[in-house]
Amino acid sequence: MLFAYTYVPHAMEKMQEFIDYIFSEVWCKAPIGLDFSLDLFDDKPDLREVLSSFGFAARAPERGKQFYSDIKLIYELFADLTSPQISHLKQWYQANNDIEKICANAPAVQIVRYADISVIHPILGEQLASFFKGLYSQGLLGLVALREKIGDIDDHYKAFIHANTTGKCPFCGLGDIKGMHHTRREAYDHYFPKALYPFNSINFHNLAPACNECNSTYKLSKDPAYNTVGRRKSFYPYATGGHRIEIAVDLHSPDIDRLMSTDIQLTFGPAAIHEEIETWKEMYGIEERYKAKCCGSDAKDWLEQVRIMQDRGIVPADSINDIKQQTAKSPVANSNFLKLAFLEGCQRAGIFEVMTP
Repeated sequence: MLFAYTYVPHAMEKMQEFIDYIFSEVWCKAPIGLDFSLDLFDDKPDLREVLSSFGFAARAPERGKQFYSDIKLIYELFADLTSPQISHLKQWYQANNDIEKICANAPAVQIVRYADISVIHPILGEQLASFFKGLYSQGLLGLVALREKIGDIDDHYKAFIHANTTGKCPFCGLGDIKGMHHTRREAYDHYFPKALYPFNSINFHNLAPACNECNSTYKLSKDPAYNTVGRRKSFYPYATGGHRIEIAVDLHSPDIDRLMSTDIQLTFGPAAIHEEIETWKEMYGIEERYKAKCCGSDAKDWLEQVRIMQDRGIVPADSINDIKQQTAKSPVANSNFLKLAFLEGCQRAGIFEVMTP
């Protein structure tokens, strides 16, 4: 990940508060033996109003009725759980919502997937999957009774792009992110996929806008927390501590017009975040995409710009120094980070030495 987003507090976080309450104050207390009713939500008046509208209004929307029914059904399943089972679920719920610690692979954080819950309680695992996979949907979040309490996703996006103004996708640095001058918005990616992980599908620390290429072509439902070997570290999309990815491009052929991906070697750093970098590369197809960029028309144009400046008496080394300054100020604008690495690779390969003035 080339840079982190700035996290933006918003009214929509209230939906996560609602889910926190439903889980800890309603479901986890089901074994006490109280019948399910709106009285269980007295300490959360806004949530009670929403559920009253969904569960009992004469013209309650079908998706609202389903939301209410799902909460009731899961309550009844929790009622049969033992105290140790409830304790495990509480620990898993807390762990799955501590997104930053999951990314850091903190030893004390034991995350859970639907498959793990289904091992101990198949029916509960199935119902939790149905409930949490459906939370982040316009069919639910757009219902009037709920939207009046939590706001809407489009308003969150407006606040988000006001605070995050680079206009580029941090997961690749290549794709644009729609901003204030667009009438549409980017989709929010569930960093830890809602198809795999319960409890965090409406947690905005787990939701980050990504370009379509990253979200829908490369990442899909890949799991940042696991590879085929086991647990791994990943970048946290809202990290407050900065890092800068180092990229070196080495070319094994001077024939830029016929350059192939196999002619390019990419080296990434720094070593201190090697594990996070490897996860990032695998999830977003970074090597493939960066090599393709270096083989394409953009890279040829980068080289042509240097040639034009050489025609004007500016040697390639000075052109590269100018690009270094641009990259230091705006690394992802115009793909500067990759442009610089590519041209430095051309310089090491001796391509400028044979370039016609």
